[in-house]
Amino acid sequence: MSRLTTSLNPATVQRDWLLIDAKDKPFGRLIGEIAVKLRGKHKPGFTPHVDCGDFIVVINASQVRISRERKLDKEYFRHTGWTGHVRSEKTSELLAKNPEKLFKLATRGMLPKNHLGREQLKKLKVYSGGEHPHTAQIKG
Repeated sequence: MSRLTTSLNPATVQRDWLLIDAKDKPFGRLIGEIAVKLRGKHKPGFTPHVDCGDFIVVINASQVRISRERKLDKEYFRHTGWTGHVRSEKTSELLAKNPEKLFKLATRGMLPKNHLGREQLKKLKVYSGGEHPHTAQIKG
């Protein structure tokens, strides 16, 4: 019986497609669950320096449950590149206008701030309605 620790590499990673329905689920808890599955921390062979997470498809993103305080107070900032040109958007504006962007921004904050985190974020597919084009990949 071998007691060696196994370490995954990109060739041995087994990726699945997971479908998550965001309708009436708490936003923060849902984002935490998505970040864990994107990183692959729910798998027994998790390796921190390898992208071993799954593909995530989120549907009904516009119907997620966000507390009133967060809708009014939380802001997402971006910089245009010009001096003094910081733009901000409230959570309520993003949820109404572009819920896909809201999910990506919130998930990006929970992933590593390097090349690996950017690669993991590419595996997140968010749709505001109930329809998505990934039915062939998702089993069950």
